[in-house]
Amino acid sequence: MGQERIGKVIISPRVLKTIARLTALSNPDVVRLALPGLFRFHIPSGGVAVRVEGNTVSINLHIVANARANMYELGRNIQKEITRAIQNIVGMQVKEVNVYIEGVGKSRSAS
Repeated sequence: MGQERIGKVIISPRVLKTIARLTALSNPDVVRLALPGLFRFHIPSGGVAVRVEGNTVSINLHIVANARANMYELGRNIQKEITRAIQNIVGMQVKEVNVYIEGVGKSRSAS
C-alpha cells in the first residue's frame, strides 16, 4: 500500500519559535530570554529568530543565563534540547541552533 497524498501540512514559524522558547525556558539555568533594547538591536523580538528553508530549521536564541551556570555546557544542552524538541514535535530537520548568552542573572528559583 502506498502513502495517500491528501494535502499539505504547513507549520508556522511562530510555532517553531514557541517550541524553542518553551524548551529553553524549561532549563533551570535559563533565567529568561533576552529582549532587544536601546543598545541591543541585534536581538530579535522575543529573543528567538527562526529561519525555515524547505524542511530545515535554523534558530538563533538569545538568553540570560544563571550566573552560576557553566555557560558552555548550558549552550550545548540547549542546542541538543531544542533540536530534539523540533525533530520530535514537528518532524523537521534542524540545521543549526545558535545560542547567544547576552547576560547573566540570578536563578529563577533564587529570591
